[in-house]
This record gives sequence, structure tokens and C-alpha cells, in this order.
Amino acid sequence: MDGVVTDLIAVGLKRGSDELLSSGIINGPFTMNSSTPLAGVYANGNDNKKFKGDRPPCSPSRVLHLRKIPSDVTEAEVISLGLPFGKVTNLLMLKGKSQAFLEMASEEAAVTMVNYYTPVTPHLRSQPVFIQYSNHRELKTDNLPNQARAQAALQTVQSGSLALPGAPTNEGTILPGQSPVLRIIIENLFYPVTLEVLHQIFSKFGTVLKIITFTKNNQFQALLQYADPLNAHYAKMALDGQNIYNACCTLRIDFSKLTSLNVKYNNDKSRDFTRLDLPTGDGQPSLEPPMAAAFGAPGIISSPYAGAAGFAPAIGFPQAAGLSVPAGLGPGALGPLAITSSAVTGRMAIPGAGGMPGNSVLLVTNLNPDLITPHGLFILFGVYGDVHRVKIMFNKKENALVQMADANQAQLAMNHLSGQRLYGKVLRATLSKHQAVQLPREGQEDQGLTKDFSNSPLHRFKKPGSKNFQNIFPPSATLHLSNIPPSVTVDDLKNLFTEAGCSVKAFKFFQKDRKMALIQLGSVEEAIQALIELHNHDLGENHHLRVSFSKSTI
Repeated sequence: MDGVVTDLIAVGLKRGSDELLSSGIINGPFTMNSSTPLAGVYANGNDNKKFKGDRPPCSPSRVLHLRKIPSDVTEAEVISLGLPFGKVTNLLMLKGKSQAFLEMASEEAAVTMVNYYTPVTPHLRSQPVFIQYSNHRELKTDNLPNQARAQAALQTVQSGSLALPGAPTNEGTILPGQSPVLRIIIENLFYPVTLEVLHQIFSKFGTVLKIITFTKNNQFQALLQYADPLNAHYAKMALDGQNIYNACCTLRIDFSKLTSLNVKYNNDKSRDFTRLDLPTGDGQPSLEPPMAAAFGAPGIISSPYAGAAGFAPAIGFPQAAGLSVPAGLGPGALGPLAITSSAVTGRMAIPGAGGMPGNSVLLVTNLNPDLITPHGLFILFGVYGDVHRVKIMFNKKENALVQMADANQAQLAMNHLSGQRLYGKVLRATLSKHQAVQLPREGQEDQGLTKDFSNSPLHRFKKPGSKNFQNIFPPSATLHLSNIPPSVTVDDLKNLFTEAGCSVKAFKFFQKDRKMALIQLGSVEEAIQALIELHNHDLGENHHLRVSFSKSTI
């Protein structure tokens, strides 16, 4: 019990801890997650004292612990933080302690949420909020008073009719056949909004495939296509009516009648993120005169932005060479944007990249040195992009560098894989300071730890416009199998995964296409390891098994 009390003190819950534990709300001790921005800062309720040693990070859990929430925040606003990442199944508000517990439907959704909010601190009502894994596997709130509001808010979310702050109150459930394409109009345009800025904001809600920007009727507009209509639905709910910058650049969002965008050029005005081979075009279309005047008006933007504060949902820029814009107000923060050069060109660094735009190299740590190989990392990270090179550190084999084809793929892989368990250890991925993985010099001892995969036939995204771009999902216990020859039976595939050390919970072939199947394994970790070991497995008849994570369950 002493250990439990110590952990409760560490997160500022000393008072009332016995009541929480005895009520059966949550089972087990609270633990600080040392990977979060304020890990190791709170001791005995004093923000100024530090732990003498780092606490080990919590293992991923579908229950998340939120600290420093504003006292006047609503249940809907807290739920809005989790909504883009998946279904929220329970909520416990501890307003007197400025804390809350959020239970997601799956551990994968919680991992994706923590990975997103670790480098980009979310805000509620312009106040930073800190999110970490809880040691509790579920919330038990049935016997608690004052849970009616939380349950009502959750039921509203599950019915698909949650009215987030700034969203229309008549927002209904997603309609069958609803378009994955959004039409975006930027009103009150006092500061430039670039394609890169739109991509960063809207990527929070899912994989953005294409963006086209243009001006019409003296208004800056964009068409943005998601991989899934549900992503478009959530983005519209959360962002419609919000300001990108404080008191200006208001987003007006509708569903487009188009169901797919045709992008001819990859440049500052249009981008197809599934087609890296597109030309840039002969020249950039010029802005209409009123728009150009707004961008270049004296006194509005006269020098590069030096940095950025939180998008909360307004993005506030601090002290930019004489230009002071306070951070915007509002719930549902989308995290900071790191602007590293002129705001007019909109060149942007990915959060966590240390100010280096376009970084495609990841530093992967806490690997199991006895089991991990360059080929294993190539297969795993190759789910989220084309891996060019992998280097396992010679003197510290639990660390590795993974070079992706581009910065977008690196960010995608980091968001989905950091925090996942692999061979018994929790993998961590961050953007590296290195711009490329160097191959060993001739004669240099390497033990085969550095591999070049740039010409591998196993790249999933090499083909322009590949459908694989639309099938990128977080790691899950259910795997999608394809390229199965007719002679291979259910038992053959079950035995294959069992022999690889997996426990098969369910299996089914696709009704219309027996070349594909779903297989559900005992855990996400089992599925990750099975993907590494069995992707490209030779099934005979010139068929090699293709394995990816599924968004469906059996």
C-alpha cells in the first residue's frame, strides 16, 4: 500500500486517494510516465521539486490520465481530445484535482493519442494539458455519483451527434456514401495559410491523401481528400468555425460533392501525397490581387516567424520580430506548429524535428538487441512508408536509425509505432538529428548491422497512386492477409501463425475474394511480430504472403 500512496502523491492525488481506491473505480497504483513532457516534475504536490531518478514509463493502456485540466472544462471538451483517435468508452472527471481519466475503446487508439500529444502539448481553454498512460486497464464508474453528465456526453459521442465547441449544433451522424473530400474556405485571412499548414492541421484526424488550394470570389479555398470519410466527418466536426490564428483565418468546412481529387502537379498549390513522382508544373499560379495585398501588407508580416505556440484550436505565434499575437482561445488543441522560415512561404518543420524541416530519419530506441534485425525493422517500418536504410548501432544494439523515403512517411511511422511493444520491450521512435543513414566504409567492421533497402522489391508505396496509401492503419491484433493461393487452407494459415509463436483467436476468408483473409491474434505485440516474420512468406505456387494491419476485427 505504501507504494500505491507514493505513486498517488507523485501525481498530486494524495488527498482522497483512499476513497478512489476503495470505491473500486480503478484497480492498482498510479504511475508517472517518464516519457511525457512533465514526467518526474511532480513530487508531494510541489511543482518545483524533482524526482531523484526517472520513473520507468507506464506500459500502454487504453486508460489515459489527463492532468492540469481547467476547472471549468466540460465533459465534451475532454472527450474531444480523444475523439479523433477512436471511440471513447468512459470518462472520469476529477475537477477538484484538475484531472480526468479517459478510457479509449482500444489500446491502439490510446497509443496513437499519446504518440500524437507527446511532442505537441494539447490545450483546453488555452491551458496546456498533459496526457500519459494510466496503470489502470479499465475504469469502473458504475457506483459513482455525479457520473450522469459524463455518461450522457459519452452516449452523445457514440451516437455520432456530439456538438464540439465551434461546430454546428445540428451536426448529425455520418451519412452513407458521405464524401472523404472536404471543401475549406478561409475567412478573415490576415495571415497566410499554406498547403503545409492545412496538411499539418487536418492530418490530426487521419491520413490526408490530396490537397488542392485556389482562390475563388476573392477567397482562399482548398479541397482536401482523406483516406476515409469518417476522418473527414471528425475533422469537420472539430474544426468548422475555428480560427487558425488568433481572431482571424477562420475555417469554414463543408463536404464536397467530389469523391476524389485529380492532382496534376506537386507544388505549393496542390499536392498528391500518394504520388511522389508528379511534376511541379511550369509555374505557380499567382494570387488574386486582394489576396496578394493581404499577404504583403506592411505591418502584418515583415519578417520570418521564429517559433509557434499551441494551436488551441487557434494557432498563436509569440513575439515574431515585433509582431506579438497572443495564443488563441478555445478547446481541442491540435498542438504547436514549428515555423522555421518565412510565414509567406509556409515552410514548416515537423514537431519534434529539432528545427530541421524535411527530416526522414528516425531514431528508434529500447529495442531487444537479441532479436531485432535490420530486416525486421525494414518490414515493420515499411508498413508506413518505403524504408531506404536501417542501421543498428554497433556499440548500443538496442538503438537504431531508420531512413524513410520522405519526412511525411517518417512522421507517420513514428506516430503509429512509438509506444508499441516489440519482443517484450516498448519501442520508442523520435526524429533523428541525422539527415541520412551512412553506409559503412569499405573494410569497416559492421557485422551486417547496416543495410541498404532502397532498391528492395518489398516497398509497399513504390507504385505511384498505390492503394496501399489508403490502407494505412495503427498496429492491431487483427492482420489483413493477401496474395493467398487457392490451394492454401484455413488450417494451413492457422498452423503457419501458430508455428511462429502466435495464438490464433479467429480467422476468416473474404467472401468475395478468397485471396484475402483476416486473422486475429492474441495481442497487438503478437501481430507486430507475426507481420515481421511472415510478410513475404513463400506460400508456394509463386505466391508470397502479404501482411498488413487491419482496421476491422473479426
